[in-house]
Amino acid sequence: MSQYFDKKAVEWDADERRRQLSSAIGSSILVHVPLDDRMDVLDFGAGTGLISAYVAPRVNKIVAVDTSEAMLAALAAKQELSGMVETVCADITKSPLGKRFDLVISAMAMHHVPDTAELIQSFADHLNPCGRLALADLDTEDGSFHPDEAAGVFHLGFDRGELQGVLETCGFGDIHFFTAHTVIKDEKRYPVFLVTATISQIA
Repeated sequence: MSQYFDKKAVEWDADERRRQLSSAIGSSILVHVPLDDRMDVLDFGAGTGLISAYVAPRVNKIVAVDTSEAMLAALAAKQELSGMVETVCADITKSPLGKRFDLVISAMAMHHVPDTAELIQSFADHLNPCGRLALADLDTEDGSFHPDEAAGVFHLGFDRGELQGVLETCGFGDIHFFTAHTVIKDEKRYPVFLVTATISQIA
């Protein structure tokens, strides 16, 4: 899967639909998640930093994690993120970072991870007590969102109720869903949610 995204990295930011989606998700995070300049943030599946760019000016530091070296190289080359974002190429479900964060953000990455519960638990393990989570992804769709050549699509979106159950099992509360954006593609509508949650004080 990382090879697929490595090949896409050069042209990634040029896609207008992707830029609109990233803008909507980034703006939704700014509206629904309290940020301050003391916060350390983990951006999971950070790609070229389209979401980090919205959050980085308002927090202390972002650690951008992805399994694609080329995507992270494109992020690191952005002067506007210099000094604010550290890149790490890793699968945090298999190789935890050994540090904790005040906030975990992720946009359109969950459906590329086979085991959602394992991923959510990894997020919990990387959060400080009372740390927050802000995840954006597709609502359940019919499989037509991604092109046939797309790699590593393990979920056709997510049912909000089922995802809330996974979050609660992993120790999250204060869970809220918002519709951040609706992608219109080939006359079909694909809602994209933002879910925010807070981990318990006991970590």
